[in-house]
Amino acid sequence: MALRPVQVNIKAVDHPAAGRFWAEALGWQVHVSGATSYAGPGGGLQWPHPVALGIDVVPVPEPKTAAKNRVHLDLATTSAAHQEELVARLRALGATPVDVGQTEVPWTVLADPEGNEFCVLEPRDVYRGTGPIAAVVVDCADPRAMARFWGEATDWTVHEVSDEHGVLRAAAGTGPYLELLRVPNPKTAPDRVHLDLLPYPGGDKEAEVARLRALGARDLDVGQGDAPWTCLTDPEDHEFCVLALP
Repeated sequence: MALRPVQVNIKAVDHPAAGRFWAEALGWQVHVSGATSYAGPGGGLQWPHPVALGIDVVPVPEPKTAAKNRVHLDLATTSAAHQEELVARLRALGATPVDVGQTEVPWTVLADPEGNEFCVLEPRDVYRGTGPIAAVVVDCADPRAMARFWGEATDWTVHEVSDEHGVLRAAAGTGPYLELLRVPNPKTAPDRVHLDLLPYPGGDKEAEVARLRALGARDLDVGQGDAPWTCLTDPEDHEFCVLALP
């Protein structure tokens, strides 16, 4: 039994505009349906993508609160010039600088037009080959416990773990990392950004959900009704969904 992360879900008041922003930010294409906007690598819609984590932007009526998101994206760059150019291009697309208490750091913190924070990293060798998204970063109180949960919940490999951070990546060594950082701020608002997981072909979604509950996940009611996906929270109350196979 196994699950794989397949996309990052972002809530937005204007999902077509947010989808276009993220597609242009990442150099990808956007595919807008009546319900969501999906940004993924070029070459036509391929879902799930075999390597990349797509961005699925879903509509919500409520704007983001002032509370910092507990999940954000880190974007990769290949040189100081690339970082500078990317930041300038993102700001031209509508991103704005944001202060999350970062002081003097080599990366740049921005927010998308909906207020969702993300970082443009300075070039780092570890992120060469990840694609435009270097990592999905999760704030948590206990990175060791979270690495155990996510390492068992998915088929991703735990690469590093300490009291301060945990690092996971797809077993094939491709695509972005999942990074768990010790930032013990309590949850104060529903998550605007979360991961969506998917069984492999032939997998049993309901059996996977039962397995996740046994690992410590809890059911979550966000008004989804009888939707084909299941909404859960991890042991630190981060929201995520298990999708049905197409």
